[in-house]
This record gives sequence, C-alpha cells and structure tokens, in this order.
Amino acid sequence: MSHVYCPECGFQNPEAANYCSKCGALLHTPEAVEQTQTFSADETGETLDQLDDLGVEGPALVVRSGGGRAGETFTPQGARTTIGRSPDCPVFLDDVTVSRKHAVLVEREGKWFVEDQGSLNGTFVNRRRVESAELSDGDELQIGKYRLTFLAR
Repeated sequence: MSHVYCPECGFQNPEAANYCSKCGALLHTPEAVEQTQTFSADETGETLDQLDDLGVEGPALVVRSGGGRAGETFTPQGARTTIGRSPDCPVFLDDVTVSRKHAVLVEREGKWFVEDQGSLNGTFVNRRRVESAELSDGDELQIGKYRLTFLAR
C-alpha cells in the first residue's frame, strides 16, 4: 500500500487521502505553473498596451515571473532603492535565491543604474551578469528566481 506524507507535519497518510489525518492540511496541491509575460516595444517605440494598463508613471520595476508575483510593480524610493530578501527593503523579493541586500537601484544625473551588493547568486541585466549596469526602458533584470522589467517612463 502506497502512502502520502503530509507537507506540513510529515504524517504518513493513505494514498487516497486528500487531507492529513493528523493536522488537516491539504495533501494534494495542483501543480504550480509559472507564467511569464513578455513586454517589448513595437516599431514605433511605444510599449505594449499591457504596460499602459498598469498605470505606471516614472521609473518602475515590474515583476514578470517568480514567486507567483507576476504583474507586481515597484517604484524607486528616492535616489537609492535597495532590492533584497530583507523585509526592510523597499523592493522585497522573498526567496532564498535572493540575498538580504542583493542589489541597489540608483539614480545618477537622470539615469538609472543597478548595482550588485556582493550577492551570492549575482544580478543579471538582459541575461548578462553585472556588478553595475545602466538600465534602459524595457531591460530585463534577474535577481534570484525573479525576472523584472525596468520601465523608464
């Protein structure tokens, strides 16, 4: 006879059980499907309507995938905005692949830069690992398992 172990308490339940006999937790969860949205500019240089629907004004980071937070938007808080796993960070990305203070979004002379803060897994801009890089509208930023799009509007 096969058994299913509870993801919450580890109790061994019969295979046909839907809920744990010990703690009542759901035993079978639907398979998570990660959805990715791609944002790009058309020939006229205008962004897709999907981005206009977000109502974002000024620079912003839009989560494209990772952590089930697709579509969430972060706007920089001043000239320096910390990105990391620490709840104190204005851009809070809760995942073990993200360092507590992973990177910083910095504004200098009207231009935006991302600077890695010595993170273990690195910071990537357009799939290239960087220590520091200038960001342009539509650039893809990857921090841990999160993929974000930088919008400079």
